[in-house]
Amino acid sequence: MNWPIHGSNPQYIYNHLQLPMPKNIIDFSVNVNPFGPPALLKEKWIRWFAAVSDYPDPNNSELIEVISEKEKLPRSSILPGNGGAELIGLLAKMFSGKRVLLIQPTFSEYERMCTANGCQISNLILKENDWEIPVDDLSSKLARADVLFLCHPNNPTGIIYSEQLLLQIVNACQQQDCFLVIDEAFYDFTDESNTIASYLKDYNMLIIIRSMTKMYAIPGLRLGYILAAPSIIKELHQNQAHWSVNALALLAGKECLLADNYINKTKTFVSIERKRMVHALQQAGYLVSASRVNFYLVRDPELGDQLPLFMFLVKKGIVARHTANYQGLNGRWLRFSIKQTHENDILLKELLAWKKKS
Repeated sequence: MNWPIHGSNPQYIYNHLQLPMPKNIIDFSVNVNPFGPPALLKEKWIRWFAAVSDYPDPNNSELIEVISEKEKLPRSSILPGNGGAELIGLLAKMFSGKRVLLIQPTFSEYERMCTANGCQISNLILKENDWEIPVDDLSSKLARADVLFLCHPNNPTGIIYSEQLLLQIVNACQQQDCFLVIDEAFYDFTDESNTIASYLKDYNMLIIIRSMTKMYAIPGLRLGYILAAPSIIKELHQNQAHWSVNALALLAGKECLLADNYINKTKTFVSIERKRMVHALQQAGYLVSASRVNFYLVRDPELGDQLPLFMFLVKKGIVARHTANYQGLNGRWLRFSIKQTHENDILLKELLAWKKKS
């Protein structure tokens, strides 16, 4: 079965399954902030509209300045881009023909873009249920790799790793002269800081990807940035299209990065709702990943492939993220995002109904 390769756009799921699309749908397959964009964006939107009649700043100067102050890094270590997907594509082009190691399960764009650029892909598939990284196995594979991609916090499991383990991985990569790309698309949803961006000055082969579309719920604007050594940023920028980031995204990005109260409110809500949902689902007999972010994996242990549960939900207008195209999961889990409380309650009600039915 050829599933859509990403979450969101639920119409493609219904088309794929040849099912009529319900009038009301709750899309749990997309992992963005359940509060929607910061209110300030809507308040300023009309004033910003004039920006569409002029070309955006090709150097992204004002946005870079805000990121520089926030991250305590020089401007030369920052490259904004048209969302994480463009940034991954730029990295894949820079690593064209190289040996790329992926820790699976993980975001599929790394493999897709690296394959398109002639990279040789190898995988370290983590043990299901705990998804711990075996450092010894990783070290042996790094001897035959030029680049390691690590999604942290992990998508799709929501797992985070200790700073100690991350530094072990960084050091192992440095010893093997291997680039380490850490995708921190969901780092700002966690209760505690788990970024190692402060170590960029010590490790010139460390590259960090940040997405702004998840926390700030602006996937339609497409915005993210890379943090890395100036030499890497310079090479990536040379291959980036002129005016890559549109004018409205530049304006919205600056406002979003200053919205500390919005971020704190989101973190608190997501933590409370995730713990509530996980507890209720475990009590009902489901297996749930030990996520620390705004999504989690769920598995009915009485099923192998979770397709029957997926179909049960989708017919009721509840769209989960299938895992058929995640190596190491292969359809045995479903991923759900944290939504508003009443939406989470609807999901919980149907998952409990499935258990009673089965």
